[in-house]
Amino acid sequence: MLIHIYLVKSVRYIFVTGGVASSLGKGVSIAAIGTLLESRGYRVTIQKMDPYLNIDPGTMSPYQHGEVYVTDDGSETDLDLGYYERFTNSPLSQINSVSTGQVYFTVIQRERKGEYLGRTVQVIPHITNEIKNRILLLEKNHPDIDFVLVEIGGTVGDIESVPFLEAIRQFRLDKGPDKTIFIHLTLVPSISPAGEVKTKPTQHSVKELLNQGIQPDILICRSKDYLDEEVKSKISLFCNIPVKRVISAPDIEHTIYEIPLIYNKEHLDNEIMEYFKMENTAPLFDANPTLEKWQSVVDVFKNPETVLKIALVGKYIALSDAYRSLREALWHGGLPGKSRVEFINIDSEQVTEDNVADLLSGAQGILVPGGFGERGIAGKLTTIRHARENKIPYFGICLGMQCAVIEFARNVLSMKDANSTEFNVDTQYPVIALMEDQASITDKGGTMRLGAYQAKLTEGSLIQKIYKSPEISERHRHRFEFNNRFRNDFMKSPMVISAVSLDDRLVEAVELPQSIHPWFVGTQFHPEFKSQPLKPHPLFVSFIDHARKVKLQT
Repeated sequence: MLIHIYLVKSVRYIFVTGGVASSLGKGVSIAAIGTLLESRGYRVTIQKMDPYLNIDPGTMSPYQHGEVYVTDDGSETDLDLGYYERFTNSPLSQINSVSTGQVYFTVIQRERKGEYLGRTVQVIPHITNEIKNRILLLEKNHPDIDFVLVEIGGTVGDIESVPFLEAIRQFRLDKGPDKTIFIHLTLVPSISPAGEVKTKPTQHSVKELLNQGIQPDILICRSKDYLDEEVKSKISLFCNIPVKRVISAPDIEHTIYEIPLIYNKEHLDNEIMEYFKMENTAPLFDANPTLEKWQSVVDVFKNPETVLKIALVGKYIALSDAYRSLREALWHGGLPGKSRVEFINIDSEQVTEDNVADLLSGAQGILVPGGFGERGIAGKLTTIRHARENKIPYFGICLGMQCAVIEFARNVLSMKDANSTEFNVDTQYPVIALMEDQASITDKGGTMRLGAYQAKLTEGSLIQKIYKSPEISERHRHRFEFNNRFRNDFMKSPMVISAVSLDDRLVEAVELPQSIHPWFVGTQFHPEFKSQPLKPHPLFVSFIDHARKVKLQT
């Protein structure tokens, strides 16, 4: 008799919470944990739970929430999902980003449809059940996953986070402690000038978490330096956690890509394996090929062969997280050439004809990023003209491409009034205009051209040579497009339309031939969303390579 044995895959769940203060680095920490698990051959996916009532961050100002990250399926998400994709091969989509707004919206819709059969709808069990369903959806959609990692946004003690904490408390009851682990990230400050380390904030943070019914299994302690054994022992004693599971997370000097190496040095991945009673035979750093690659990335930041200056000219410069993926992608672009990229941050509102040369004098390359609204546009146009006329490598992304088109139309094609209808609806030359399918839209959230779209590249163009492919797929986030009424005017000019949508309706990229400019490229899409330190995006690699040539020539 033939007997069939079916093995049921066992998924483990890792929940990461934060205490004491915000911005301790939960997103980077959980991404680094994903890196370590992948380095052992496991497959992971990571989810962010955000406690705000917005459906997603798509309508928030960058000053409120940093950049809006976009996944392939067109979801506008928290910037932490960018860290997840840069550190891991985790498959991310709409289900990886959850907000209180989404949860309540779903529950209220069900109530209106009568799906609760007349029962009173409450936070417990209805809201918490929906949160748990969102977590379980990851396992359902990715049956090959070994670990589901969930970051709980906010700080323990915030009223907004209570439903999520209650949900993961219940989740452990449902799945059992052998399938769930709670990791708490907390702050261990040093009091200057003596530098005395204080553990009380961590003790109180763990106590607050205990009030929610959650005993952390591992503590990650953010501190200025590595914690000594005496401090770890004290935290262990008062927080009821084995001393070997008190993990140091010291301040980093060079790059966040060192964090997986630090956690590996602290044996965090070993402790996770031991907790789950999983085979713990994977080699430590010295013989782990994946971590050796991460070490090579860190080595470039610590000891680069070249240091390059890239001018980032935008309207949200005051907050570095507003352009987080761009900064990361520029760093990645320097890695193959062992170059460290440093930034000249320039507020486009401050750029004028009189000061543009001085502001950009130290830059080997110039990048104008995306954005919305008229504020700072004049400075961006002035910047682009300076880059074009002085043959400084220029990269324009989204609005940066649109501004390049406007500047070229005004100053080369003699369309003096050329503009985007976003800024001037009465312009005589609307070279950038609202997409036809956007004209009747009134809602702002989730209504732009979002996510991955394919494009075909012009044979012989610079970006076709860079991509080494006739077709590409890149992510988008915009409402306005190159106006096809003016396509023939540009095709007769030196500017090359180097990428278009597969149906030929939309212009996706423009460039200047290298015979008249060393590197001048504008893309309507956002290539920064697909760049990783171990797989730098080819456009950024090429851009930085040409910036390096500028430095060598000076």
